[in-house]
Amino acid sequence: MHTIRVMIVDDSIMFREFLSRALAGDPALEVVGAFADPLAAVSQIAVLKPNVLAVDMEMPKMRGDEFLRTVLPKYPSVNAVVISALSKNVFEAMHAGAIDFVGKPGSSPGYEKEQFIEDVIEKIKIAAAASLRRPTAVGYTRPTALAAKAPAGRLNLVMAKKTSLIAIGASTGGTEAIIEVIKDFPASTPGVVIVQHMPPVFTRLYAERLDKFMAMKVREAKSGDRVERGTVLIAPGGDQQMRVRGDAQGYYIHLNTEPKVNSHCPSVDVMFESVAQAAGGSAVGVILTGMGADGARCLRQMRDKGAHTIGQDQESCVVYGMPKVAYDLGGVAEQLPLGSIGQAVLRRFR
Repeated sequence: MHTIRVMIVDDSIMFREFLSRALAGDPALEVVGAFADPLAAVSQIAVLKPNVLAVDMEMPKMRGDEFLRTVLPKYPSVNAVVISALSKNVFEAMHAGAIDFVGKPGSSPGYEKEQFIEDVIEKIKIAAAASLRRPTAVGYTRPTALAAKAPAGRLNLVMAKKTSLIAIGASTGGTEAIIEVIKDFPASTPGVVIVQHMPPVFTRLYAERLDKFMAMKVREAKSGDRVERGTVLIAPGGDQQMRVRGDAQGYYIHLNTEPKVNSHCPSVDVMFESVAQAAGGSAVGVILTGMGADGARCLRQMRDKGAHTIGQDQESCVVYGMPKVAYDLGGVAEQLPLGSIGQAVLRRFR
């Protein structure tokens, strides 16, 4: 059996030893090196030939995202998982090319060592098999500014027709894919609801990051929030499922503590099913990169109810799992490369 070669880069000796022991307990993984100094680790990648880097985010000599910007362009066969305490900088590491991230034990309430070990092993295995599209890939553009809202002149470019709701689901690789899809949506865009598999608290930090450069307002969803034109609502990570419900005024969010669906809470399937029931043909559904099948079954429900549905194509996915299953089930009306999806959504209500 081919083992996955893992290199650990973390400035804490206690954490390096803890993580090395945890990974050594899985026969599919081999720790080939553990480094406190990211600068020393850079010179050893060519020697140790890791498949996956497990990288701390906050280190004294070089932050995790800086380390990844240094090494990933030089070693295209190497993927990375970031291991982070609660920090908004983790999304800079995703932008630098990391496949995924996992919070350190204690990074969110109730998140302890046992769950961390299970999660980090799963994410390392996914990273080893993933096909990462680096930020410089053709057709994969990035926001030009992250410091300010879009100028007012962009805000009234779209006049709504039929579409009244846009629902997006994603998992592994989705934090950057979502940005690519929605970054140019003007403030007149119908309300957007998003489920991105992510730990608690990090969803709020992610929403705050997106809010800095989008013309639309972006925030973590709360029960009772209206799904309004010009607003993006991101399902909070944790133990609540997010549903969209309708009333005489339009649509609103309902959060409720419930079991996981497809091993996820929040689940894309739960959200898509609620959108199918509440909005029917007035919605657009988008399924992006991710492992597994969450969202696939209920994207088909959305399509059956008259919604237009879009799936990310294999070539642009980090992990062609969720979109593939959705396509195979007949849930995808239009399959597109990532760089084309945003404009395809906007065309639905021009």
